[in-house]
Amino acid sequence: MRYFITLSYDGTRFHGWQVQPNGTSVQGELQRALSLILRQDIQVTGAGRTDTGVHARMMVAHFDTDAPLADCKQLAYKLNRLLPCDIAIERIEPVGDDMHARFSATSRTYYYYLHTTKDPFLRHYSCELHYPLDFRLMNEAAQMLLTYDDFGAFCKSHADVKTTLCHVTKAEWKQTSPTAWRFEITANRFLRNMVRAVVGTLIDVGRGRLTLSDFRKVIEGKKRTEAGESMPGHALFLVDIKY
Repeated sequence: MRYFITLSYDGTRFHGWQVQPNGTSVQGELQRALSLILRQDIQVTGAGRTDTGVHARMMVAHFDTDAPLADCKQLAYKLNRLLPCDIAIERIEPVGDDMHARFSATSRTYYYYLHTTKDPFLRHYSCELHYPLDFRLMNEAAQMLLTYDDFGAFCKSHADVKTTLCHVTKAEWKQTSPTAWRFEITANRFLRNMVRAVVGTLIDVGRGRLTLSDFRKVIEGKKRTEAGESMPGHALFLVDIKY
């Protein structure tokens, strides 16, 4: 039997989603807890691989069992008791054998948070910047992302990917307070490090380091070395996955 598990986590102390040989991962914690409760070796497949320090308000994963689960709600309750406080299980539900947490997903949405004044309550979940940014120009550049399908310029160098093609359907900066902004981006898939590289390059536009024409050349050049720096992971959240 195959089951989808929907969860959220604070990525601060984790070395990303994926199991690491010398670091704590969300996937590893989840597999350990499920295996202990179900008394069988459980392997979990996630909808994506968030990097070190990146958070998820919504992550979906699937796992298989030898026999049907008697009570999904009770299993979710037991998992929440066993898992560390920075991982929370929302629900567990049976799905068809052809459903796959990663390959069946049709879209994913990420948010990246910025604030421009010192705030002790945002420091763990938003990136603090102290230089002026032209968000109108940054939004013009962001709209260009919807007109391209190859994002090699924003893919981590030497990443093990078969294709750098993605279909971006939304890319927009929204002001959430007088001193805070949120970048929202939705696509069918994302490359490793893509969102943080896109944000870093858009910030270069907002600072006047790149023109709109320059930004377009970065996309068309497909070279990571021409794009902006990768922004810190602590301000990035995976917030939605559609199937």
